[in-house]
Order: sequence, then C-alpha cells, then structure tokens
Amino acid sequence: MARVALLLWDIGGVLLSNGWDRSARARASGHFGLDAADLEHRHQQVDAAFESGQLDTDGYLDSTVFYRPRDFTRDAFRQFMREQSAAIPSSLELARHLRERGEFVMAALNNESRELNEYRIATFQLGKIFHAFFSSCYTGRRKPEPDAYRFALQITQRDPAESVFLDDRPENVEAAQRLGLRTILVRDPERLSDELTRVGVAAG
Repeated sequence: MARVALLLWDIGGVLLSNGWDRSARARASGHFGLDAADLEHRHQQVDAAFESGQLDTDGYLDSTVFYRPRDFTRDAFRQFMREQSAAIPSSLELARHLRERGEFVMAALNNESRELNEYRIATFQLGKIFHAFFSSCYTGRRKPEPDAYRFALQITQRDPAESVFLDDRPENVEAAQRLGLRTILVRDPERLSDELTRVGVAAG
C-alpha cells in the first residue's frame, strides 16, 4: 500500500456542522415564517449556480427569499445562515494535529457557496489546518462530479493511490472510490482516528 501523502477533507458533517443544508433551510423557514416547500423548491433551482460561484449570496437571496417584500431584513437572514455553523471539536482537534505533524498535504474538498465558505474558514480558523481549499465556489466543480476530485489531485500533484478522501455523504465517497482514492465515509466523527488508521494514517 502506497504511503499516504494527501488528505482531502469534506468540511460540513466532518469538521463542522453542515452549513446551509436542508435542515438549516427548514429551521430558517420556521424562524422567519416562510413557506418551507417554496424555499426548498427555489433553492433547488439555483443551488448549482450558488455553490459553483456563479451566483453570489445577494443573487441567491433575491431568488429564494426576497423575491417579494419581507418583514425581516436581508442582513438578519444572512446572519441566521451563518449561525447554523458549529464546530465538531474532536474532528477539528485531530485535523490540527495532522497538519502540525507536517507529513501530509491537507486540503479541503467541499461544496459551498463563497460567502458562507469564507465565513466558516475565518470563524473556525480552517486556514491553520489546510494548505489549500478546493471549494466548489472557487473551482466551479462540485462533488460527486469526477472532475472535482481530479482537479484537486492535479493541483496537488498526488496520485489517487496515495490520497485519502473523507466525507459524510455516500455518493461523494463512492465517486472518489471509482477514481482510485482511499476513502472514509464519516458516520461518527468520534471514530475518525480509528478510521484513518484503517486506511494507513496513524492519527494518534
């Protein structure tokens, strides 16, 4: 088995809570008195453009929430979106430890809109963990599209066999497996150290 040189991390569901996912949108609907089905329908119409950097947050909000007058402000809704993010302390501590060891290229490979992505990077100091961010809002490539993984491998100049991809969504893990990466489907962040050991990364 080749020595592991690259660790590719999803962020939401692995290091942090998911950012603006279906559950967060449902909470927003309840908090602001929105029609949940309408918000979800409108979100799905623009989600790809939003996460791939073609649509900024203002454009997203114009399409999904503020297409008509509201009794709350755009800033209040933006703040609510940010507040859905929380750390998973055990995973963050482990990732920091692996970065400090200096043995691996550490990179994020996540689907995220630009404003929320940059808020999460700054708030949780992810720049101290990762050498690079292959976020969909920067690359225009979204998992599980094969090109999202290939792009990260090309830029880091690493072979799939020496790379490990961590994600909490089966479809994203399966896509990485098809390209030859070692993978971890993160179901329980508390067991992440054991899972890394299984694929050749002694995390202790």
